[in-house]
Amino acid sequence: MAFENPSREEIKEILLNAGNIAVVGLSDKTDRTSYMVAQALQNNGYHIIPVNPTVNGEILGEKVYSSLSEIPEPVDIVNVFRRSEQTPPVAEEAVKIGARVLWLQLGISSDEAYEIASNGGLKVIMDRCIKVEDSILIGKRK
Repeated sequence: MAFENPSREEIKEILLNAGNIAVVGLSDKTDRTSYMVAQALQNNGYHIIPVNPTVNGEILGEKVYSSLSEIPEPVDIVNVFRRSEQTPPVAEEAVKIGARVLWLQLGISSDEAYEIASNGGLKVIMDRCIKVEDSILIGKRK
């Protein structure tokens, strides 16, 4: 069966119930899309958790982790800014840490990552921008 994103109503529920969003591939460069999206999410009241093995210290005032498995708190959404072919291992790790949702950003999709995540009990959203969905469906949370 072909992949289909959850309905807008389901996506709205996912966002309303999300607190911690791990952002895999979050750049520390302010002109990068990942940075701008994470900053917008943070400004809307979500707790973002940067995941980037090449950055030490903090991004947007939050401690950076080199992998999902290093994060010491529950993760609701794993938001991915990696090339499609790099997403299956991220999906495996998202399942391992008990995340609820694997969200592949706009332009990113992977049947393999979808299979891994959905078989592991995660909701999967692909090829959608979490910032756009949040602004359309939720608006300001604060």
